[in-house]
Amino acid sequence: MGRPVGGVEEVPAFQPQVYTYVCDVGKRESVYSTAEKVRRDVGEVDILINNAGVVSGHHLLECPDELIERTMVVNCHAHFWTTKAFLPKMLELNHGHIVTVASSLGLFSTAGVEDYCASKFGAIGFHESLSHEIKASEKDGINMTLVCPYLVNTGMFKGCRIRKEIEPFLPPLSPEFCVKQAMRAILTDQPMVCTPRIIYMVNFMKSILPFEAIVCMYRFLGADKCMYPFLAQRKEAMNNNEAKNGI
Repeated sequence: MGRPVGGVEEVPAFQPQVYTYVCDVGKRESVYSTAEKVRRDVGEVDILINNAGVVSGHHLLECPDELIERTMVVNCHAHFWTTKAFLPKMLELNHGHIVTVASSLGLFSTAGVEDYCASKFGAIGFHESLSHEIKASEKDGINMTLVCPYLVNTGMFKGCRIRKEIEPFLPPLSPEFCVKQAMRAILTDQPMVCTPRIIYMVNFMKSILPFEAIVCMYRFLGADKCMYPFLAQRKEAMNNNEAKNGI
């Protein structure tokens, strides 16, 4: 990893004041009450980054309803609550930036993670509609950035595999790389950033090719069942925990 700009050892010279809060973004009451605490303790928010995300890790017919609801609430509905909490003041001041951290699986889907894909598609739809609304309101001081990374090596989708011959050309991304790309996009007011850049091409091809051609492309890449090893690992881990706890 390269040396941070300015050097991390220089940060204390600025004497930054950091505030942390615990908030369940899946509960709108928690979001609204936390937003009030932030305004009271810190002041108005200039930039809102919606980054919370969960995955159930089950095939649709094996997934409990409550886990599907949890995925939709955290990955999609929470964007409504956080935006409603902070956007009014941004509109009043005509100043602010809203960042939606979505996923490449919000642009094109794959098998086995229907709830996750649906939630990310929903988050992107919300982001795009809100972008149009802000443009229509002629608030040129408020910017929107959509972040759509490929598989990030955080362990969230541990076991996910594409075709082994393709993997060297499309490996999981490091969190540091994704953050760097997202920060560059935010600082330059870029409306959308996909990492790696091939995601732009895949998304474009999806928009112009017939569905069967997309299926063939997925199968060539090994992307059609790339989540199956991940789902199998999650199921095995769950069965082991149940056996261990005597369930």
